[in-house]
Amino acid sequence: MRKASNVNIGDNINIVRSAIAEAAFASGRAADSILLVAASKTQPFDLIRSAIDAGVDAVGENRVQEMIEKHSQGAYLGAPLHFIGHLQSNKVARIVGLCDLIESVGSVSLLELIGRHAVAKGITQNVLIEVNIGREPQKSGILPEHTSDILDAAAQINGINVLGLMAIPPINDENEKICYYFDKMFQLFVDIRGKKYDNVSMNFLSMGMSDSYADAIRAGANIVRVGSAIFGERK
Repeated sequence: MRKASNVNIGDNINIVRSAIAEAAFASGRAADSILLVAASKTQPFDLIRSAIDAGVDAVGENRVQEMIEKHSQGAYLGAPLHFIGHLQSNKVARIVGLCDLIESVGSVSLLELIGRHAVAKGITQNVLIEVNIGREPQKSGILPEHTSDILDAAAQINGINVLGLMAIPPINDENEKICYYFDKMFQLFVDIRGKKYDNVSMNFLSMGMSDSYADAIRAGANIVRVGSAIFGERK
């Protein structure tokens, strides 16, 4: 894991917060209704602590082993911890109960496995359902038309609480195209929110990263996962 740099985390977060406030205002919401998750993949202890001290709402990790190591060091004290990366079934037991929210649950089998481990530990694990909004074969996540199916299944699974949806749209340099996917996700979110499922509350829509978080907020996201705009470019 790389050493801390001289990046001014506080200044970067102020810039991000300002952009969040503008985007939230444009969508008719308050800035404090948007959760800023610091995506801390490969980031060292000192920079994570600086981000928490500067007021990020949560920290998000992509890799299970890295998250476990940093957790043991106390890197996340004072902030909720989200898992935002691809989750393999053989690593589920290691993070259930360790993080406050698993954002990347993209199959019924994974949801069932999380539920079993949560019940065994006597807890309820909060999750988001990951939607493969771009239908990319190399990405995990449920296809949009199957979202209702996984929520129907969630209603029958003990030990889990679905709090909303998450998506990683296709990488694209054209603003219009990524906004198209954000808009499709928001419409899906609204449609699902109008239905009633046990163990499901559509409170959160997580989408948007360092190069797209303002557009995601304007489209309706209320969780954004920001890495390089806070920590600087990864080396």
